[in-house]
Amino acid sequence: MDESDFNLKHQNENIESKIVASLERISQAFRVLLWQESKEHVLSPIQVQVLIFLLNHSDEKRKVSYLADEFNMTKATISETIKTLEQKNLITKKYEPRDTRSYIIYLTEKGKEIADKTSFFTKQISNPIQKLTDDDKENMLQSLMDIIQQLNRSGIITIQRMCKTCSYFEPSKEGKLPYCNLLNQILETADLRIDCPEHKMKA
Repeated sequence: MDESDFNLKHQNENIESKIVASLERISQAFRVLLWQESKEHVLSPIQVQVLIFLLNHSDEKRKVSYLADEFNMTKATISETIKTLEQKNLITKKYEPRDTRSYIIYLTEKGKEIADKTSFFTKQISNPIQKLTDDDKENMLQSLMDIIQQLNRSGIITIQRMCKTCSYFEPSKEGKLPYCNLLNQILETADLRIDCPEHKMKA
């Protein structure tokens, strides 16, 4: 019979469960920091996340349907979020000439300012990571990317834009390092991307 990762007897005897519990603690830290940032700007956490996403991604990703997939939410929920951000004068909509139901979302100057400020909410998490050795950082990145890839394959994470799920990516083989056919370069571990603007999903 399977044991819960939160069953302390099982957890304390099982390294995999300890890792899961550790990731859960870190996710709590993300939620706390995001909530603190949200309260400061009188926004909800998802509104802050959407603003940060819009600040850092291209036009084709700034649509309601894409945002719904990105944040694993319904179009109705994301549409309500966009409506609120528009009322707060943080975003504007540009309707597409061929389809007046579809629009691209842009940040206003006020929206850009808040998005830029709030995008640093992870600083307290990145600080201890910076203190790790380069080898530890690379091992952690590789391990986390493997976990994310498995979660993507199982459908829990719907959108991925990292190297390992990209059609341009050639994994390491016969002692050779991974290679990107778009950039035409060998990829060291530190070169691997979690969110690549040129990502093309494997067929």
